[in-house]
Amino acid sequence: MRFAIALALVVAPALYAQAAGAPDPSGQLISTLVMFGLIIVVFYFFIIRPQQKRQREMKKMLDELKRGDRVITSAGIHGTVTDIDDKTVVVQVADNVRVRFEKVAIATVEKKSSSD
Repeated sequence: MRFAIALALVVAPALYAQAAGAPDPSGQLISTLVMFGLIIVVFYFFIIRPQQKRQREMKKMLDELKRGDRVITSAGIHGTVTDIDDKTVVVQVADNVRVRFEKVAIATVEKKSSSD
């Protein structure tokens, strides 16, 4: 019984709007499409475009990586680059301690310091 009453309260206004000469449905369609278009534009400028920019900057940073650069990995390990391959980097973290990382694990690059 409650369901029937709730259904009547939900459906009745919609039926009344149709019977009373509701606005043209094509006008509603256009406004809906414009709203979706605005949402897509907002997503592009606030989410997609900044992410693409960060990816380009990260790729440029990794491409410019060279021996002697001080780096910080995504795990927080600090060290100096001693060898670079296509996809891997060997980082010296202490005397006689070298660790091989994937290039994508490099989070930050500090250029060679003058004291090295």
